[in-house]
Amino acid sequence: MKIAIVEDEHLASGYLKTILERQEILSISDITILPSVKEAIAFFKENTVDLVFMDIHLGDGKSLDIFETISIPSPIIFVTAYDAYAIKVFKHFTIDYLLKPFEEAELLEALSKYKKIKSAFDINQTVQSLATIEDKSTDPYQKRFLVNHGYRFISINDSDISSFMGSGKHLFIFTTNGTSFLYDDTIKDIIGKLNPEFFFKVNRKYILHRSAIKEVIRHSSQKVEIVVDATIKDSAPILVSKNEINAFKKWLDQ
Repeated sequence: MKIAIVEDEHLASGYLKTILERQEILSISDITILPSVKEAIAFFKENTVDLVFMDIHLGDGKSLDIFETISIPSPIIFVTAYDAYAIKVFKHFTIDYLLKPFEEAELLEALSKYKKIKSAFDINQTVQSLATIEDKSTDPYQKRFLVNHGYRFISINDSDISSFMGSGKHLFIFTTNGTSFLYDDTIKDIIGKLNPEFFFKVNRKYILHRSAIKEVIRHSSQKVEIVVDATIKDSAPILVSKNEINAFKKWLDQ
């Protein structure tokens, strides 16, 4: 059988693909990874698969955008970080779902369930579930961030992040307990995925969580320094970009 994985997080799709390749519940001949709405639409216009694993939020849009353009007759298992309300919708309308971060045993259970009830899959119910979630969901921002730590995958909650730091072509996450992780994104792109109530891009290098800011020092009208907690290990002072000073002051005043 053929499987498609619609997922924009490289680590997440790689983790899923690795488990699928070694499991023995289904005989899989081909696995295609589609990291965007655009690539998914182009692929499904010309190809069919037996099973699709699909994230909800992708880098260039949402899964519902795919169904508004083309029809996918294949059964779908959603891989999601949605809240409890959304999980109830998935339980009601779809074959199964995987809540990030998921364990291998949970994926194998979903495959077994698919094997038993795949004939009952209804694509119209899938679209209905997505539309229902989009109507009810009020928080479009990314809540969890999957990182690679040695041989393990760790999913970090946004409330546990003190800052994002860009260094060359790399992006690092600093957590509230003082650890740091390499994250597969850029500081330019990640800011659009974060809740602006809590995160602010103070300069080209740093995005700070509100809780990480301990003191703000005004050296002059064009020079504002931020004193952060000890979880952010940088000996150089963190200065707010001149163009962002007014916006930063308004953000602090919210």
